[in-house]
Amino acid sequence: MTELNELYRCKICGNIVEVVGSGFGELVCCGKPMEKIEAAKEETMYEKHLPVLVKTENDKYLIRVGSVEHPMTEEHYIMFIEAVSKDGKYLKRVFLNPKEKPELDLECVCRHFKAREFCNIHGLYEAELSKEKAD
Repeated sequence: MTELNELYRCKICGNIVEVVGSGFGELVCCGKPMEKIEAAKEETMYEKHLPVLVKTENDKYLIRVGSVEHPMTEEHYIMFIEAVSKDGKYLKRVFLNPKEKPELDLECVCRHFKAREFCNIHGLYEAELSKEKAD
């Protein structure tokens, strides 16, 4: 069974799909079952990938990728950053290109949410964030 907001990848062509409605069927691409992408929840390498919530000078919030800014080169970059409310009803996402800052401006009333980012090389990372704990 698929669940809301899960990500799946085709091992053959690299397509990535997100579930926007739960169901019992199998997701298939290129004639093969798609692989569910599991999010890492801890840092596992030199580059920092976990989303971090930062309070700006004007009392707004940003989600940044990593405690040290993630590289954004043609070969290695963050494809997207998103924030999802605890109940899954609200989602904000930014798709990024190489050379753009790996940040998501966050203007929402939600105090607690899940943030995810997808690195084109290292995959999906996720963190539970709270405005009360922002830097």
